[in-house]
Amino acid sequence: MAYVDLNADLGEDFGAYRLADDGEILAYVTSANLACGMHAGDPVVMARSVALAKARGVAVGAHPGYPDLQGFGRRDMALDEDEIHAFVLYQLGAIAAFARSQGVRLHHVKPHGALYNRAAVDRAAARAICRAVAEFDPSLKVYAPYRSELAAQAEAVGLCACCEVFADRRYEEDGQLTPRRHPDAMIRDLDEACEQVLTMVREGRVRSRTGEWVEVAADTVCLHGDGPHAVALAKALHERLTHAGVQICPA
Repeated sequence: MAYVDLNADLGEDFGAYRLADDGEILAYVTSANLACGMHAGDPVVMARSVALAKARGVAVGAHPGYPDLQGFGRRDMALDEDEIHAFVLYQLGAIAAFARSQGVRLHHVKPHGALYNRAAVDRAAARAICRAVAEFDPSLKVYAPYRSELAAQAEAVGLCACCEVFADRRYEEDGQLTPRRHPDAMIRDLDEACEQVLTMVREGRVRSRTGEWVEVAADTVCLHGDGPHAVALAKALHERLTHAGVQICPA
């Protein structure tokens, strides 16, 4: 039997602004990547998000990003290794405080947005993130792209790297995600997204935007909680994976 974790980027509301129906999405996923107040989220949102995940029995992970509320953490920033280390460590401490207050232990760390994309290919950025995680809690798993610098640096410092794939994003022939600036970067058709996930989980490969087959490994599958069809996608993925005989469980 195949096993896979289904994760979602959640806790990204801010003040009066609501981006996703986290409670509904949590009914279908097995781990949640919770924003830590830098790219999205705030203290009230973090507390509420941990409580929602706990109530659903969903593993709680930290989702640290660049300090970029205006750009939702999707713009690259010229931070050096020590700055990235400090910002990640700061965010781990913030979300861990809310988790600890509710008797929840953090399960994993998944960088957000532009920081995630940079750490996939930039050794210094990846090293900064993994150094922060290892110093904070070496039992935490790191969600990272297959054969990425982030995965390599996690393993180099003794962390467990879980290979992540994306349900609602297209891939380039080099295995990187298609940049969001490209008009075809997102997969909006639910059937297409589900088929992509099933192929990645069962066959270890994905069809790139330009038609080539790209090797992947799928320990965990991500869907974005801020998408307009996020709940429908979460439900469809859960149903299709279960129907295909894939057991959904935390990584």
